[in-house]
Amino acid sequence: MSEFEFPDPAFVVFADAVPNKSALFRLIAKHAADIADGDAKALEAQLNMREKLGSTGFGDGVAIPHGRIDSLEKPFGIFVRLATPVDYDSVDDLPVDCIFALFSPEADGASHLRVLARISRRLRDGEFVAKLRGARSTDAVYALLANFEAADAA
Repeated sequence: MSEFEFPDPAFVVFADAVPNKSALFRLIAKHAADIADGDAKALEAQLNMREKLGSTGFGDGVAIPHGRIDSLEKPFGIFVRLATPVDYDSVDDLPVDCIFALFSPEADGASHLRVLARISRRLRDGEFVAKLRGARSTDAVYALLANFEAADAA
């Protein structure tokens, strides 16, 4: 069994527009707290704290903000696709529209890094990201992400 699963379409968010990165982090944290029974302020603080170390926007309109939380038992992710890209201070200075936020248990650093590497590898695949951008429903995005998880586990 994989150490990370993308459990259902509830973990996929389509959003029209956000004014800035801070608003994006609030959106991610609120959604994550609602579905994972967590503390939105703590989740948002973790995203902001990590971002102060350097941008998690790695280029081509993709970002992977992430944080570690004491109360978690296993990693989970939230995928957000924005209708209007937001300025993110990415390494290539392009705004982002595909965001995969990863939250992991505080004590599980090795697992966090492995999952982060897997997600990063997949989101550097331009063809895969184009499919995510072209998907018209949360179910379609979920199917792509679930298939990536299944293929990656094989």
